[in-house]
Amino acid sequence: MKHYQILLPALLAASLSTPALAENKPVGITPDLMSVMVTHNGQSVEVMRNQDNKNTVIDAFAKTSRPCPPFCIQPMVLAEGVETLGEVEVLDYAAKMSAGDSSIMLVDSRTPDWVSRGTIPGAVNVPWTLLTPSQGATTEVITNTMTGQFNVALAEGVDFIEIDDAIANNRVSEVFDYGSAKTLVMFCNGMWCGQSPASIKTLLKYGYPAGKIKWYRDGMQAWEILGLTTAKP
Repeated sequence: MKHYQILLPALLAASLSTPALAENKPVGITPDLMSVMVTHNGQSVEVMRNQDNKNTVIDAFAKTSRPCPPFCIQPMVLAEGVETLGEVEVLDYAAKMSAGDSSIMLVDSRTPDWVSRGTIPGAVNVPWTLLTPSQGATTEVITNTMTGQFNVALAEGVDFIEIDDAIANNRVSEVFDYGSAKTLVMFCNGMWCGQSPASIKTLLKYGYPAGKIKWYRDGMQAWEILGLTTAKP
């Protein structure tokens, strides 16, 4: 008992002398970058990290053990020539796009129900279902998505049967012109998500230049973990 009587006053004194918890300290993107201005649906959005030092990730991205398949861990290199990006590089592309560089498109490959929970500011939703045959995307749908969204040109007079034949016989350069095609920065839910990889694999099969495809592998899960700003449609 004496032992505790001696310790308690000492512990009490120590607790009284402990300074109050410091206020939240600034949370930058990098040591020299606090925020980035991005245009989303015609409005300016300041992208920065959540400034609450106690903030935690939302429940949608808190799961660690989604069943595989289908939620299997993606490789760091998806395909030869396709560059894998981190958050700083994604922000750089988003800023350039927002500044008027129409040769870039930040593409959210997820389905609209996921996008409605929040996306990267500046992103355009092109669901993977529009680019993935296993999800019902036909040659016509895939071609229309590429020509309508990604600025791919189609050779005059070519029909969808000819496109299928060109793909089967590795003659895609005869039916598609990618000279003015956009540089695509594609992402989905994270390193366990197969949606943007499926879209990318289809684009490559259709002859889209690998050098014009960038992949943000860690996607929305890492974006949310880092407390970066999201936007809703």
